[in-house]
Amino acid sequence: MNQTNYQKELEKILEKLPKNGTPPTLLLHSCCAPCSSYVLEYLRTHFLITVFYYNPNISASQEYQRRMEEQIRLIEIYNTLPEGHPVSILKGDYEPQQFLEAARGLEDCPEGGERCFRCFDLRLRRTALCAAQAGYGFFATTLTISPLKNARKLNEIGYQLSQEYNVPWLPSDFKKKEGYKRSIQLSAQYNLYRQDYCGCAYSKATRENQT
Repeated sequence: MNQTNYQKELEKILEKLPKNGTPPTLLLHSCCAPCSSYVLEYLRTHFLITVFYYNPNISASQEYQRRMEEQIRLIEIYNTLPEGHPVSILKGDYEPQQFLEAARGLEDCPEGGERCFRCFDLRLRRTALCAAQAGYGFFATTLTISPLKNARKLNEIGYQLSQEYNVPWLPSDFKKKEGYKRSIQLSAQYNLYRQDYCGCAYSKATRENQT
């Protein structure tokens, strides 16, 4: 069975974007600064990007705040660089109860399974809703840069939500073309806080059991 190459699908869209005039707008859901580092570097020459920080899966409020502060700091750094368009941020509400409700009954599900898929839907659905309400040209997520995240499932959810909310989905598999490697380099360059779990209590427990 042939699998869609989402990186090539993204490149096709980028090639068709207008080269002059005001660039299209993109509401980019971001899970954290390290994952967004390469994505912003890659896309900010093509779009006017608003980073949407909405991650109710993060179980500890201190961790949520720390990641958001790092996201803001990274955006401030990029906005001092000469290349690319300015980046702004939209802070989503911290709603851990929304994640707990989505994960109910799947607490023992292995990481990478149905519980994660519901989490993807929760975060991308809010992104699509906000993008539709504000009239963004596209919506997308940084999550596909992670080798631990299912890019195919993320894109399937994105396309489905695109139809529901009538806002174009920007397909991606940002780990391709050494995107994940570049994110590690940028994280080191800017001394970004990198975490070893997605943010939810279940993921944290899995990491602790592996050590």
